[in-house]
Amino acid sequence: MSKHPAQEIEELREQIRYHDKKYYVDAAPEISDLEYDRLVERLKKLEAAHPELVTPDSPTQRVGDQPVSELPPVEHRVPMLSIDNTYSLEELRAYGARIARLLPGEKIEWVVELKIDGVAVSLLYERGVLVRGATRGNGRVGDDITHNVRTLADVPLRLLGSRVPEELEVRGEVYMTNSDLVRLNEEQQRRGEPTFANTRNVTAGTIRLLDPRLCAARRLRMFCHGVGYARGLHARTHMEFLEEIRGYGLPVTPHAALFPDIEAAIAHCEEQVERLHELDFEIDGLVLKVNRFDQRERLGATSKSPRWMVAYKFEKYEATTRLLRISVQVGKTGAVTPVAELEPVELAGTTVSRASLHNADEIARKDVREGDIVVVEKAGKIIPHIVRVERHLRREPLAPYHFPRTCPECHTRLVKDEGGVYIRCPNQECPAQLKERLRYFASRNAMDIEGLGDKLVDQLVARGLVRHVADLYRLKLEQLMELERMGKKSSENLLEQIERSKQRGLARLLNALAIRHVGARTASVLAEHFQTMEALEQASVDELAAVPEVGPVIAQSVYDFLHGEFGRRTIAELRHLGIDMTVPRRAKGSALAGKTIVVTGTLQRYSRDQIHELITQHGGRPASSVSRQTDFVVAGEKAGSKLDKARELGVPVLSEDEFEALLAKG
Repeated sequence: MSKHPAQEIEELREQIRYHDKKYYVDAAPEISDLEYDRLVERLKKLEAAHPELVTPDSPTQRVGDQPVSELPPVEHRVPMLSIDNTYSLEELRAYGARIARLLPGEKIEWVVELKIDGVAVSLLYERGVLVRGATRGNGRVGDDITHNVRTLADVPLRLLGSRVPEELEVRGEVYMTNSDLVRLNEEQQRRGEPTFANTRNVTAGTIRLLDPRLCAARRLRMFCHGVGYARGLHARTHMEFLEEIRGYGLPVTPHAALFPDIEAAIAHCEEQVERLHELDFEIDGLVLKVNRFDQRERLGATSKSPRWMVAYKFEKYEATTRLLRISVQVGKTGAVTPVAELEPVELAGTTVSRASLHNADEIARKDVREGDIVVVEKAGKIIPHIVRVERHLRREPLAPYHFPRTCPECHTRLVKDEGGVYIRCPNQECPAQLKERLRYFASRNAMDIEGLGDKLVDQLVARGLVRHVADLYRLKLEQLMELERMGKKSSENLLEQIERSKQRGLARLLNALAIRHVGARTASVLAEHFQTMEALEQASVDELAAVPEVGPVIAQSVYDFLHGEFGRRTIAELRHLGIDMTVPRRAKGSALAGKTIVVTGTLQRYSRDQIHELITQHGGRPASSVSRQTDFVVAGEKAGSKLDKARELGVPVLSEDEFEALLAKG
């Protein structure tokens, strides 16, 4: 018995909406593109035969046939306020401290999201049906762009589910991927039309076009990250809100993460800046938001911005140049990283001739080839990376890049991480890996061995004096004096530095060992939790994963290192050589004991992490903002508002030398 056309039409619409969610929201498609296209074609055929059954929310009705005559103004029922900006981690800490003062004694959870570099847009759904899309405009009045947002393939015309809010206004960002900009510029060139410089400009111009057919052809996308006016919303926190609207089929902002305090959120911000190359869309910062809605209500807003969220922005610089060739280098964990050798180009006041390509998958995804014209970006303090290839400028066929099959240093066959993107040299005795491990082991945030520079590391490995990090502690004066530029005094100084490094403690050692996925922050968290290497070695994967900020991936990596042959041998040798593998006891008799200390400005002998660790080891408490409860401030070069605040409140100010003198006195 055949189905009634109305029944089949509705079933097809539900299937298409379901598969749209699986593809655009869940990134887990269940059918092929061909099968999906067949569903859409069947629906179009049925609707053509029964035009009386066509509804505005049907998946076939995304693109209108005619341009609109204008963009009418739309007044936002809840203003779309701007976001306050910060440009440094210290400013973030100060912001977190202000919020803590406004919510005294309360636990404050923080959500960190990517700040998409696109165009702010509002979507209004009534009883689950999209009725309006609008730009932010001046925050109170925007432009009606409903005809264009309907063309965005990842924006549902009808929400999924039966318990949708009566009214729901969702805020988000419309953007274009770099991949689609490459495709669009190729099409523009074929038509003899001007190409576009960047994704944000083309997005801003496209979303306000009068002809929805042009907007549809440019494949804009959207991420949702906030709520305006709503009746019937179930969520009580931001993370619950993202999960709720995801269930309705709305595309939510990716990589949103929840943290128990501001310091954990800030540590995540530092890590995320180094992962920009993984994204196929542009971001210009990160956004930190208070998770609980009831706390947001109590925090309120100024006339311009909500108090419960802030943007951590970083300067981004772009330049265009030619990629001359692709080389590879072997890192401390064996990862073989491709590097773009470039025609030198000025970028952020420096000359750039190399940029990271990160991994083989990225080369394939961006279709990077030797001889291409590429866009290079530098954001914050990270090394430059390739944003995209200007494929429309490829005047002749260029050969695809083929990743090497063997290690360029030791010629061991390379292997790809299971379920990952990195290709590695599995030989842990590889000289290239050893050099990188030694450099990292001696770095300031690790064992801090001053004088162990790159050229000296190269000599130690080439002469066979160091075949393992433990061999550093076996070096003799006469061996060092035989090396280039190593006289008696410099050799004695180096040996003294190596001996001092034995007392750096567990956190520094864990970081120095170059365990995959373990950086300075994770090493510190693990050290504080377990206190000794012995306790860490006895921990199961589940016990490791249960530590806040660790999780299953890091836990497995730590466990594998500690119980693998290489890691076990490394730790056993270092233990035998007298390396301290405990957390230093808090110094009760120290002059810092019980003191609240704020550090501001740039110090000569310490990074911010190092001096905070030193303060903690001596019983003090590092703080991020100056108040009447601050015992003293340590001020380096370019100290700013915190130094002014300390002087205003009469808080004692110490130079770096005076701080060290106080430590020595204690």
